[in-house]
Amino acid sequence: MGEKVVAGRFDLSDRQRYREKLRSCLAGLERLLVEKRFDRPKNLMGVEIELNLAGTDGMPRMLNGQVLERIASRDFQTELAMFNLEVNIAPHRLGGRVFDRLAEELRTSLAYADRKAGEVDAGIVMTGILATLERDDLVSANLSEVDRYTLLNDQIVAARGEDFLIDIEGVEHLVCTSKSIVPEAACTSVQLHLQVTPARFADVWNAAQAAVAPQIAVGANSPFLFGHELWRESRPPLFLQATDTRPPELQAQGVRPRTWFGERWITSAYELFEENLRFFPAVLPICDEEDPLAVLDAGGVPKLAELVLHNGTVYRWNRPVYGIADGVPHLRVENRVLPAGPTVTDVIANAAFYYGLVRALAEESRPVWTRLPFAVAEANFDAACRHGIDARLVWPRRGRYGGGTAEVDAVTLVRDELLPLAEAGLDAWGVEAADRDHYLGVIDERCRRRANGASWQAATFHRALEQGLSRQAALAAMTRRYAELMNAGEPVHTWPVGLVAPVLTG
Repeated sequence: MGEKVVAGRFDLSDRQRYREKLRSCLAGLERLLVEKRFDRPKNLMGVEIELNLAGTDGMPRMLNGQVLERIASRDFQTELAMFNLEVNIAPHRLGGRVFDRLAEELRTSLAYADRKAGEVDAGIVMTGILATLERDDLVSANLSEVDRYTLLNDQIVAARGEDFLIDIEGVEHLVCTSKSIVPEAACTSVQLHLQVTPARFADVWNAAQAAVAPQIAVGANSPFLFGHELWRESRPPLFLQATDTRPPELQAQGVRPRTWFGERWITSAYELFEENLRFFPAVLPICDEEDPLAVLDAGGVPKLAELVLHNGTVYRWNRPVYGIADGVPHLRVENRVLPAGPTVTDVIANAAFYYGLVRALAEESRPVWTRLPFAVAEANFDAACRHGIDARLVWPRRGRYGGGTAEVDAVTLVRDELLPLAEAGLDAWGVEAADRDHYLGVIDERCRRRANGASWQAATFHRALEQGLSRQAALAAMTRRYAELMNAGEPVHTWPVGLVAPVLTG
């Protein structure tokens, strides 16, 4: 007795010390909030996009180390698996022609990365799940060669104590198991950041939670996994199951999953950080030397390193973020619900819809979250993921004398109610009309044509099957055509369905 017992790479005492540090960090956050130490409004937004590497044959390429070496830019980073990259766009102030500027920066960055990837017979593909991925691609041997990913995988696997079960029933039914969290790497997303003051945080987060279903309905782009056609946006169920530390017994007890929609509307940012500590044990109990309360006593700004690290291992679809810029702390809402792609124009249109809609919903005199039960918002999210552009959502009735909720077609809701709100929200941000109308017009056209990335992928796949291709060949051919149209740059609602563009006649 008395010997050190090691769980994975951590001593048992590390977890106790980490829990104590987390409590100190949470107390430090509370002091920062009470003392009003946070940054003033700057209307700052930021974008991160996870990317896939695929060859000219449409198949994944496990080459992110070689590609990043050639790109040689801090804007690009590794992600979980060797076929993943991430690009980060510097924060911008919302207003003016911000979306056109973002689109130009993103096109330039992706074109450069694609050229460099071409040097090793790979290319950049923006999509929610690369349709040609197979089970053998998503194994621990294909984890990126970065210690933190190996450590994260080892700790989540140890916490679960058994294989991960992937069980998704959609158009088809997929059931398989995994010995690692690597299937999570199939989920490539767009993360939209919005810096907000503590006083506005709860309203913005609540608005973002209400908005996730319409976001997914118009932006779904992940209909395939391991050769199966599943949900129109299959990332959320895959992400949940691939990171689920709960064996069936804990699920039956109601233990929360680490990939989490949440369970209630909030009144402060503090509540989310506190919930993360209360509900989720540490998976990476790495302690920093900083004493956050001592730093505060000395008049400094603490890093809250343990809180930040722990927060990053709880995968909320709208995540609270604590950060420091120029020595001043700030809070952000990180919206993580959207898939990548299909084109730069589509990504920026999704962003414009989100930032405009969240601003308008957060400032309504009768906020949507006072009229929509949280459980209904979660059910909307599930419906949008399953059915995409064809989803039906439950939303508060409109009108001065309206009351209660009603089920409505997602495209009708977006066109009749949410796009006008998004337009007003972008006006409130000071976005110029040309940007506003162009990018919201993309969302409107998707709704009018009932077409988004998921519907195009599914329709083109089935057209290929009708032409006599095998399932695997059809997915590869669809992916090659997708990459071709993605690089051409026209938004997805204009893409012709099929493997060959139609011949134009005069």
